[in-house]
Amino acid sequence: MATQGKRKVYVVGVGMTKFEKPGRRDDFDYPDMAKEAGTKALQDAGVAYTDIEQAVVGYAYGDSTCGQRALYQLGMTGIPIYNGHMHGSTSS
Repeated sequence: MATQGKRKVYVVGVGMTKFEKPGRRDDFDYPDMAKEAGTKALQDAGVAYTDIEQAVVGYAYGDSTCGQRALYQLGMTGIPIYNGHMHGSTSS
């Protein structure tokens, strides 16, 4: 496989939500947490979700496609979404 040139990647915005175990409240699950934190990160960066080319989602609780479910709440469809199941190290 041919190696392509290096591409710089930057984190340009951050957002957080209060952590609590998904499913603890009937009306608030991990997609809601992702929407809140993701919206804040996009606002912090000053970009729209349509400017995003791909996403990486770490999770410690959920299904193997929970990254897709979470980011669809922001309108992110049609981009590669990579899921990383790293247990406790995800939050690190």
